[in-house]
Amino acid sequence: MPQDNKRALYQALAYGAASAALYFALYVFADQILEVSRQGRWYFIVPIAIAFTFSAVHGTFTGQFWDLFGIKAKQAKK
Repeated sequence: MPQDNKRALYQALAYGAASAALYFALYVFADQILEVSRQGRWYFIVPIAIAFTFSAVHGTFTGQFWDLFGIKAKQAKK
């Protein structure tokens, strides 16, 4: 396996594990997250920050996953 493919595999596995860990943590701590977000004031940002974190980690995992298989988006003609 070439070095670039090995690195891409490790990155995909790492981001996949991080994504799975985030989903597990959300499941385990759902009640606490809801309780914090109900406190009012600026605590409404907590679920928004969690959503952005999920989006970034899962999006990076998905990009690494498809790059691992050599699938790229079609480039638009100029």
